[in-house]
Amino acid sequence: MKKLLFLGDSVTDAGRDFENDHELGHGYVKLIANKLGQEDVTILNRGVSANRVADLHRRIEADAISLAPDVVTIMIGINDTWFSFSRWEDTSLTAFKEVYRVILNRIKEETNAELILMEPFVLPYPEDRKEWRGDLDPKIGAVRELAAEFGATLIPLDGLMNALAIKHGPTYLAEDGVHPTEAGHEAIASIWLEFTK
Repeated sequence: MKKLLFLGDSVTDAGRDFENDHELGHGYVKLIANKLGQEDVTILNRGVSANRVADLHRRIEADAISLAPDVVTIMIGINDTWFSFSRWEDTSLTAFKEVYRVILNRIKEETNAELILMEPFVLPYPEDRKEWRGDLDPKIGAVRELAAEFGATLIPLDGLMNALAIKHGPTYLAEDGVHPTEAGHEAIASIWLEFTK
């Protein structure tokens, strides 16, 4: 049986029950599991709300390596940007990329799992989210470079979610530009399934 692991922040967490290791939350991970229900897979959600790349690094042993996954999907980075605007806790581009690289190295070397990297995204609502682009865009660039470096599947989520936001309006997908609505989670699940066929 193939083991699929999802790592990230609140977008992945989606209100999961931390007392139950097999509970998937109420977001895109659960929707993907429902779609793959007939297939021979185990799906694990280890998203943790408010996590930055450094937080994911701190828990990589318990939440990734020890689980011996076959496929690891990571979406991390929006809090590295958000906190630099809201909490004055800046994650430099260099630190972001270096820590992310350490995470990927450990997963690759210690589990040999297939890697899927999803870009962090922000939609242009509320208005102040537009200011985040200067910080987030280089981090998205780093994710793309790391995907190429590690031979990972890259899911260009930022561009795809922003394209859908132009079509439907940003609040249809995420009322605060970051945390997906039901429709937003459905979009992420559909995109993941499309890119991993």
